[in-house]
Amino acid sequence: MNPSLKLGLIVAIALEVSFAQVWTVNVALIAVSLILMLLNHVSFKRLLYLTLVPLFFSSTLVWSLSLRGSASPHFLLVIFTRLFVYVYMGGLFTQTTEPLTLTRSLEQNAKLPSKFAYGFLAAFNLMPKIRAEVATIKAAAMMRGQVLHFWSPQLYFKVILAAMNWSDQLAAAMTSHGFIEGAPRTHAMTIPLVARDWWLFGGCLLLVQVGLFCGLP
Repeated sequence: MNPSLKLGLIVAIALEVSFAQVWTVNVALIAVSLILMLLNHVSFKRLLYLTLVPLFFSSTLVWSLSLRGSASPHFLLVIFTRLFVYVYMGGLFTQTTEPLTLTRSLEQNAKLPSKFAYGFLAAFNLMPKIRAEVATIKAAAMMRGQVLHFWSPQLYFKVILAAMNWSDQLAAAMTSHGFIEGAPRTHAMTIPLVARDWWLFGGCLLLVQVGLFCGLP
């Protein structure tokens, strides 16, 4: 499916699941997401991580609600499965969609302004550099006898200053390469948006609506 439509579909389903209390649809979405991740050869380690994290938070939330005694078993089951839906669908999207392809699709198909598309791509590609900068700042602080933890404001302040410097360098580099905001641009790779993508989008959304309607009390 086209990355832009895939993103729109996941966001739409997540919003509907947030306001509906049909646990059977949640279980179906979890099963479909898991099957699709297996078909796309997502590693077992990643699947285990995507399972244990929501399992911990869902169990904690259900346990705290059950202690109050005001929540019904149906509501607890809905809450328990809802978090799995969010994590599994998000995991399916991130594990099957390349950031560069998504950025190109948002620019070409969703008409996202080029500056936002390139800004998103630049921020994603700067993540390894940000990690290296954090390690450098921590090492420099330790040489002065200071230990900077992840909650230390000084650490975030220095990283933000470095990021501001990188943003200026990135803007200068884009200008030197001929980037002009608002000017017509050509694309080295075109992301197609065909009728099959729309049929898949509409069909998946329709199936969810039918499931939610049939599962309502």
